[in-house]
Amino acid sequence: MALFSLPRLALAASGLDEANEQARRLIQQTMKELRIPGLQIAVVKDDRVVLSQSYGLANVENRKPATKAMLFPINSATKSFTGVAMMQLVEAGQVELDAPISRYLDDLPQAWTGIRVRQLLAHTSGLPDIVDENGLVGGGSEADAWKAVKQRPMEAAIGERFAYNQANYALLAQIIAKQTKMPYERYLAQRQFAVAGMRSSTFGDSYDLLADAATMYSYFPRKTDAQGGAERLSHWFYDMPRGLWAGGGIQTTADEVAGWLIALSKGRLIGAAHVRGMWTPEKLNSGADGSWAAGWPVLQSSPHRQVAGIGGARAAFVVYPDDGLAIVVLTNLVGANPERFIPKIAALYQPLQGERPH
Repeated sequence: MALFSLPRLALAASGLDEANEQARRLIQQTMKELRIPGLQIAVVKDDRVVLSQSYGLANVENRKPATKAMLFPINSATKSFTGVAMMQLVEAGQVELDAPISRYLDDLPQAWTGIRVRQLLAHTSGLPDIVDENGLVGGGSEADAWKAVKQRPMEAAIGERFAYNQANYALLAQIIAKQTKMPYERYLAQRQFAVAGMRSSTFGDSYDLLADAATMYSYFPRKTDAQGGAERLSHWFYDMPRGLWAGGGIQTTADEVAGWLIALSKGRLIGAAHVRGMWTPEKLNSGADGSWAAGWPVLQSSPHRQVAGIGGARAAFVVYPDDGLAIVVLTNLVGANPERFIPKIAALYQPLQGERPH
């Protein structure tokens, strides 16, 4: 049997080496085309990291190279971690997805009380958002923003439509804190980061002083720039208040996200049945599928499932469960939108399905 397996193993190694080399070339070409300063990539195939690379500069002005240990923000891709956290509470019997949020939270406006937990996760709650184009609603503190948003009318009937909304995940963080009797960030550190070996992952934004954190950039014009002026690379600053961390606060590395995805696949975070449920699109009142499942954008339901974490127009991971494949790409350029070129990388590895023994 060992003799018969040798050519198969050689073929698998050859195919994987070629896929990795093509992925390296594709990434470097994409960085050049999109003018991405720094990038990390990790490819997971059949629960094993088969490619881990970093390229370019984490800090352009000081010529500081991007390394595999450098922290990058994943912004709204944090919502996938929150989805896992909620499924952990479901598994532990501490939360029911079909329960109204009023079972777990007090002092809600009457119009909010019938929203189900799963509708927060899938952005089908109909809630007004706590964030607008200028940041927190009202431009003051988090407390001021909550006071203001609770006075606003619903944006839609509960369950009627998908509408991306940060208030949903701020409320989920409150549910997690109340049910576990610890802050959201501590729960994630204990129940996910520690389990998946995410030793450097933390929380914060561009105003926080984080060691070994990549600097964020963009080519978008500044508010004070003359119209039609030449593009230039500039710093990008963003504020992520603590109460919104469940929707966008994680700072991590591509390798650590890859380790988390492997832990998820192997059942170390939640069981397989809850993973399937977490990746099933939420139904709207019409019976149609919504755009999201529980914390995860659903890019494709069939014939091959694709679910993702996407954040800040600069970070993304896409999971192809039926192919045993996941791709993580973190960049420091707002507007890089790696979810758009990750499918090209995935296409290099999908033909390897079944070549390598599990």
